[in-house]
Amino acid sequence: MSLVQLQITDFRNIKSARLQLSRGLNLISGLNGSGKTSILEAIYFLGMGRSFRSHLAQRVINNESEQLVLFAEIEQAQGNAKLGLRRLRNGEIEVRLNGEKLKRLSELAETLPIQVITPESFSLLFEGPKSRRQFIDWGAFHSDPQFHSAWSNVRRILKQRNQLLKNQADYQTIEYWDRDLVRYTEQVTEIRNQYVHSLNSLLTGIIEAFLPQVDVKVSFTRGWDSKTSYADALQSQYSRDLNSGNTGSGAHKADLRLRVGNMPAQDALSRGQLKLLVCALRIAQGRLLKEQINKNSIYLVDDLPSELDARHRQLLLTQLADTGSQIFVTAIEPTAIVDSLHCPPDRMFHVEQGHVAVTE
Repeated sequence: MSLVQLQITDFRNIKSARLQLSRGLNLISGLNGSGKTSILEAIYFLGMGRSFRSHLAQRVINNESEQLVLFAEIEQAQGNAKLGLRRLRNGEIEVRLNGEKLKRLSELAETLPIQVITPESFSLLFEGPKSRRQFIDWGAFHSDPQFHSAWSNVRRILKQRNQLLKNQADYQTIEYWDRDLVRYTEQVTEIRNQYVHSLNSLLTGIIEAFLPQVDVKVSFTRGWDSKTSYADALQSQYSRDLNSGNTGSGAHKADLRLRVGNMPAQDALSRGQLKLLVCALRIAQGRLLKEQINKNSIYLVDDLPSELDARHRQLLLTQLADTGSQIFVTAIEPTAIVDSLHCPPDRMFHVEQGHVAVTE
């Protein structure tokens, strides 16, 4: 799966651009602030309905416009598809696939699986369990069609349970909700656990290629005591939950732990090594997606030369190419990427003040 064509209208400083894309490596160069990262952001927005740079979607709309429009032609095994998205400044969003209006943004993710590697990707290791849960859930969502519904039910019931706790509800009332919470939590946890187990079988070899002298252990923690059933955990923590007004354990507290020896990876590794570890995680995730559902991810790699020497840039580009996925890479100077390749990029673009041009 890959993007054949991308049209961008009124997205950040890009008023209008139309890109004919390669299935392989697409290199985008330009000075800081030129708009090269905005191309990656537009692809991500088209696949997720939101930005990876800002939580405020209206900020990505060009200052002179009341809406943005994105369109892509997607090459798929069953034939090409046309995907369009319109986002208004008032918050309205409309998405169409082959002319049919999509009801759920999750359908975007099913259509366009995207992996992002940016200088901010360290958040996976530094910003607490939420980022790592999102990493697990990206894979769980794509690998098991029941995950999205089960996880939505967990969040819905948790919201209701927490409100009851704030209202000082008795345990008999809480217990009524706990029955379904336990059922859906166990389903979510099993899918997550199976996914991380499958990921580990691929991840070990990739980490060894990136960090041959480092023994990184990856494990999944479910969010409550491993020796206790979730039903028992909810019952035993009722008084504590009542005092805090929140459910203190469960699938919403799950985590992916990465350790080097007895230390968390973020404390044991240098920034360059951490970046390679994050890259290994993303590449393993893309390869597993291909194995499980025979669909390639699209890789968006922003500012790849940052904090990587030429040898590691070459290693990363080789590993990315070996996934068979479509790749978009940005750099200020194209030579920083070209010099790390065995052959030229499949297509090159240069961005200047929001204008995109094909280069040779």
